[in-house]
Amino acid sequence: MSSRLVLVINCGSSSIKFALRREGDSQPLISGLAEQLESPSACLHWKAGSLKQTRELPGADHQTALTALLPLIGEHADQPLSAVGHRVVHGGEHFTGASLIDEQVLQAIEASAPLAPLHNPANLIGIRAAMLVFDQVPHTAIFDTAFHQSMPPHAYRYALPENLYREQGVRRYGFHGTSHRYVSRQASLLLGKPSGSGAWLTAHLGNGCSSCAILDDHSLDTSMGLTPLEGLVMGTRSGDVDPNLYAHLHRALGWDIPRIENLLNRESGLLGLSGLSNDMRTLEEAHKQGHAGATLAIEVFCYRLARSLAGLTAALPRLDGLIFTGGIGENSPLIRAKTVAHLQVLGLSVDPAANQQLPRGQAGQIQQAGSPAILVIPTDEERQIADESLALLDAPGA
Repeated sequence: MSSRLVLVINCGSSSIKFALRREGDSQPLISGLAEQLESPSACLHWKAGSLKQTRELPGADHQTALTALLPLIGEHADQPLSAVGHRVVHGGEHFTGASLIDEQVLQAIEASAPLAPLHNPANLIGIRAAMLVFDQVPHTAIFDTAFHQSMPPHAYRYALPENLYREQGVRRYGFHGTSHRYVSRQASLLLGKPSGSGAWLTAHLGNGCSSCAILDDHSLDTSMGLTPLEGLVMGTRSGDVDPNLYAHLHRALGWDIPRIENLLNRESGLLGLSGLSNDMRTLEEAHKQGHAGATLAIEVFCYRLARSLAGLTAALPRLDGLIFTGGIGENSPLIRAKTVAHLQVLGLSVDPAANQQLPRGQAGQIQQAGSPAILVIPTDEERQIADESLALLDAPGA
């Protein structure tokens, strides 16, 4: 019998990313994106092998888009689905791993919605729609926050009154857990270690960015906190700022909380620093042309990343390696080199030739001799979601 099939779904408020994965395969059978849902421009894009296609779905909602997926999945599935795996951004303290979705789990996801108001409600819309369309298949929830539930209290607690933690759940949760876990496991295999073993610093760098300290498949600390705004400089998010900035902007400019939230989440980061773009590719080109704002944005991004990574070593007993992943981490030799240049105190050193010559999309090592390992590993969150979904089905009592 063929290896099992899992349909992975990642729902946003107006989009659905999907991938059909076969157990053990490194590439999806089919993957794609339904976007601009509930608008006249709604459409479905998909790729199978080298073939790319698009279908217009004017006015389609999540359930209509998922129904449109049925024949596509049927064309590429040689057996029934074993599971539908859903990415869920925030699981609060309810979930420390993957969960089979039932009404109780749906209620817990909804209860965590105030901690991720832009994400969890959209995830729920997609889950409920998918459960109607794929009603004969087990559905699983894989939480961005679950991997970080292994953090100790001294890492996840804020220095705030106890009642805010106990009654409101105000603590550090962390995100991008699926990616951090996947690349650390791949790093252990790449260096000939048992899967999941090792002491790693990981840097997931895209439009959203986070760093993590991982020991033997357990997150010990991470840069994001209660929300995905804390931590590193990102595409449009500020990352760490003085907490009293809210009060300062209110007193000085009369801004209210929604205005300040919009500033910190959508107008800051690389975009705010550069005054040009939130896209690192654009900024690197502008930097080459002498654009001062782009240069400043790159320098701040790399320094703040390095400072975070250096701080995270406090959580580790040793350092086996540093891992770069995500769109920027995988594709920008400049960012990797500038970041590591700030980490000489850790003995880390990039081999310039290896860094420049590593093919895009390929895993490899880029350290100089004598340095701890520095790895570039393409992330594959959909594969990790599929693997965790099947592992859940195989667990005793599932």
